[in-house]
Amino acid sequence: MKNDIDALMQSQNIDALLVIGPAKHNPFMMYFTGGGHISQADLVKKRGETPVLFHTSMERDEAAKTGLPTRNLDDYRLHELLKETNGDIVKALVLRYQKIFTELGLTRGRVALYGQADAGKTYAVFTALQQALPEITFLGQADDALLLEAMATKDSAEVERIRRMGQVTVEVVGLVADYLTSQRVQGDILIQANGQPLTIGEVKRRINLWLAEREAENPEGTIFAIGHDAGVPHSAGQAEDLLRLGQTIVFDIFPCEEGGGYFYDFTRTWCLGYATDEALALYEDVLAVYRQVMSELKPGVQCSEYQRRTCELFEERGHPTIQSDPQTQVGYVHGLGHGVGLHIHERPWFGRQATPRDILAPGSVVTIEPGLYYPQRGLGVRLEDTVWVRPDGSIEILAPYPYDLVLPMKSG
Repeated sequence: MKNDIDALMQSQNIDALLVIGPAKHNPFMMYFTGGGHISQADLVKKRGETPVLFHTSMERDEAAKTGLPTRNLDDYRLHELLKETNGDIVKALVLRYQKIFTELGLTRGRVALYGQADAGKTYAVFTALQQALPEITFLGQADDALLLEAMATKDSAEVERIRRMGQVTVEVVGLVADYLTSQRVQGDILIQANGQPLTIGEVKRRINLWLAEREAENPEGTIFAIGHDAGVPHSAGQAEDLLRLGQTIVFDIFPCEEGGGYFYDFTRTWCLGYATDEALALYEDVLAVYRQVMSELKPGVQCSEYQRRTCELFEERGHPTIQSDPQTQVGYVHGLGHGVGLHIHERPWFGRQATPRDILAPGSVVTIEPGLYYPQRGLGVRLEDTVWVRPDGSIEILAPYPYDLVLPMKSG
């Protein structure tokens, strides 16, 4: 959580954090600012001190809404610095950072970099800045990033924002189910009111519209895959594919708050009209493993233990897994889950990148998403819910929704 940041900085010997870029669709800047129409900013947090937000003059009111101490970048007179450097923007930005750091008393130590910006420009600026400030060491961090560790547990306000996105998500999922089952059927193909076959592309367009109407957006897209593609975990589905009765459809939807805020992650597998015996057997295996793992979740356990347990349960049912064959492309081929927050995938990790520090702790918001995949048989099944480990250690699904495999067609 945010109140862990200073302790994490102390433990990792980090003197300051520098976050760059816009407030929207920039998770680390969003984490501190809460969003808003801030198109370009720098945020500096020294250990033990409140973050300071540096903004442009045109966005001073938006910056003030964050509640953070603010400073106007225009006061550093970039136009004059450009004259001083003969129009060299990199050198001018370096001079501006030098002034900012000096004002903040940040002239030595270890500074961790975060945010989103053009890679080339950022590399040029911070390579030059490192040379200009030799007593400061600039650090890049990856999956073990300090802020990702802080974000691995959520406070109550964050959980409520994720819960709201969950409510939006299952509402839209319900609309999709109603829409699909209301179509006319010709042979085994769904037919729209205009007489044209219903395609995955049309379903996705409606999903995006329904999300937008609820102040949500879909920056990572939606997985809506049928038949063979349902058997490839991250196949998004082909826009031109037709909706047919009896085939497994993996519907994985992971929208976020408008502007790139908190995500929700959710999957159901459907068969329209009926399910084959083969699909039903596969579904029952996934549902049984899902329920067993959910019943065993408890705080304080390394997430990798639940991945091991999931593989064990699937292997007992005769399916290959990445535990017995790390290269398998059929059976159970991915991790059990991941954290969810301002990133759709964040810590704690359950799969191959999990470390001993990835713990199911009170405050964790994670997905539980076992699945089985057999693309050559035209079959794929996944079930996924986003759950919160409450302060008392109990597990709560943030947006419950039925687990029905077969959606009966209303046309009979």
